[in-house]
Amino acid sequence: MDAVNTSGKRKTAVARAVVKEGTGKVTVNKTPLEIYSPELARLKIKEPLELVPEKAAKVDIAVIVDGGGVMGQAAAVRTAVARGLVDFYKDDELEALFRAYDRTLIINDDRRKLPKKPLGHGARARKQKSYR
Repeated sequence: MDAVNTSGKRKTAVARAVVKEGTGKVTVNKTPLEIYSPELARLKIKEPLELVPEKAAKVDIAVIVDGGGVMGQAAAVRTAVARGLVDFYKDDELEALFRAYDRTLIINDDRRKLPKKPLGHGARARKQKSYR
């Protein structure tokens, strides 16, 4: 089998993954996943790999991620990894398993921040009024 290219997005983070036959090595921006920090982001990225450990052990995954914050990048990476595994194995049952576990493993999270509005501190918050 040849290498498979996939991508994942979350907010402004974009992750591009290359999945090819190998021994189970996973790198994020050329850093091995075992030493990727922070730990919470590492655990989030590992989710699709832990759902199918026997399939994840037979492929090498190299991910390059850019933009956004730490957790946005982690969410983008896990989407790219899950999509890569599904595309590599061409397995509909695997896709169904990922969707049942968490829909955002396969589908990009399209939520964005609301724009800030006048007379307030944020998108919804307003200055308080006092009549006393």
